[in-house]
Amino acid sequence: MKEILTGIADLIFPPRCAACGNLLERHDSLPFCPSCLEGIHFIRSPLCHRCGVPFPVSDGDDHLCGDCLIAEKPYAVARSVGRYEDTLLTAIHRFKYRGKTGIGEVLGGLMADFAGRIWDMRVFERIIPVPLHRNRLRERGFNQAVILARNISKRFDIPLDFTSLRREIFTPPQVGLGKEARSANVHNAFTVSHPERIAGRKILLVDDVYTTGSTLEECSRVLIRAKAETVALLTLARAVHHQGKEPNE
Repeated sequence: MKEILTGIADLIFPPRCAACGNLLERHDSLPFCPSCLEGIHFIRSPLCHRCGVPFPVSDGDDHLCGDCLIAEKPYAVARSVGRYEDTLLTAIHRFKYRGKTGIGEVLGGLMADFAGRIWDMRVFERIIPVPLHRNRLRERGFNQAVILARNISKRFDIPLDFTSLRREIFTPPQVGLGKEARSANVHNAFTVSHPERIAGRKILLVDDVYTTGSTLEECSRVLIRAKAETVALLTLARAVHHQGKEPNE
């Protein structure tokens, strides 16, 4: 019956690649055409076992990166599905800036698949998406992190909480800012409105992209101050930069 319903759906709404939008010959676990699938650069070891940044080598053991050796992170661990480039960058932009929310459903499923492979998801007691300020939410019409987190919540039957963590200060976009400027931009921008939902719980914080980590670190600090037992980060993509270069997105 499922195959019949899928076939009917394909006739009415043919499956399309989540990145380029071209028609797909069939449904697959990863809804990308062969060309775009090759453009997904999954993040694998060796990487920093705290922040999850991949190292520019093809072999070796996971270990702390220089940044994590110098500065303690407010979160326990961070992981990203792939690099923020090529196919993932295109898919995220279509989802986030062109309002293709159906792509977000697909990408959320990709994150859920990834999370289920690397973690025992039963340890998490709440999933919290990084919030948008109400002005930005009104402008965009949706919070991309909520759509991604909702798919993970449904997959693992973990409560989705998108009201406890709030963005109270409307800040300029982070695009074009370096790490220090990004940190200053989001300082004190977030608050917890329902600390009783956070205290003593293991939290999975979800967003679309880990760039310098400034926003995610600030959210983590706020949750830890609200007495969360631990915070783990899950993002779809990671902006990877080496030799001192700062990402622009």
